[in-house]
Amino acid sequence: MPSTNKGPGKAYRKSISHRRFFQLFPDNAAAERWFVEHRWQGGIRCPHCGHDNIQTVCKHPTMPYRCRKSKMGGCGQFFSVKTDTFMEASNVGYLDWLYAMFLVTTNLKSVSSMKLHRDISVTQRTAWHMAHRIRKALAASDGDLFAGPVEVDETYVGGRQRNMSNARREALPSGGASHMSPVVGARDRETGRVAAEVVEDTTDPTLQGFAKRQVIPGTAIYTDEATAYASLPNHDAVRHSASEYVRGRVHTNGIESFWATLKRAHKGTFHRLSPKHLHRYVDELVGRHNFRDMDTLEQMAYVAAGMDDSRLRYKDLVA
Repeated sequence: MPSTNKGPGKAYRKSISHRRFFQLFPDNAAAERWFVEHRWQGGIRCPHCGHDNIQTVCKHPTMPYRCRKSKMGGCGQFFSVKTDTFMEASNVGYLDWLYAMFLVTTNLKSVSSMKLHRDISVTQRTAWHMAHRIRKALAASDGDLFAGPVEVDETYVGGRQRNMSNARREALPSGGASHMSPVVGARDRETGRVAAEVVEDTTDPTLQGFAKRQVIPGTAIYTDEATAYASLPNHDAVRHSASEYVRGRVHTNGIESFWATLKRAHKGTFHRLSPKHLHRYVDELVGRHNFRDMDTLEQMAYVAAGMDDSRLRYKDLVA
């Protein structure tokens, strides 16, 4: 980041407007070339067997490449840049896929399937499926362990009891957040990166296990006073119950800022996040947070980097 930057927010980023997007990618052919370039940077390879002896001009209506059989290998199968990616078996064009990626990556609080289906002229069901497939590609782009200091905290996602019907409210088990889904997260202060996952409970083994998986051993860990974290090594905590939110370097303000973004996406964009798919939305928010300093085209390339082996069938999504 330039030290002379005076602009608001991420003003130093090189963003592109919607008009500029369509100047760069005026048709399906231009979008397809972009996917080919970012999937096979070292040259086209067969997604079935990895062979690089490829016939690039084929008469197949949807698969322009064929892996040549030879003494050096090759399986002889036809394929396209969609094969074995989140776009596989999709009738949606390359331009619509790329525009959907653009919309998902450039909207801080994401984009709903209703908005997406209007913007790219597909059904809401198709838009919902596309968005989840893009989220899976985002989840595939993981980074290194955190070197710290690291803030760890948990939050709860779900509807408010006061908005439920009396019958549903009375059927809930006792406990303030028992009807909500817990999410635990960590933020590395050195890099600003975040990791988060939906968990079954907030017991000591669950929360401490998550924290230990995210950090390099010996890393300083800061939390609130939740007893589940008390026995973590190199750990210190602030006491929110005593109105202590910062004590020197000890605080959880960074990860709580990420929770605020998650809650804004929940209330402002999606309105309802089902426990079944909550982890996919969390993956999206984490991925977008971690690439927020990149230029727009770099962000789209970040998503493309996770598209291999990321097919998500609709029947598996709704099973």
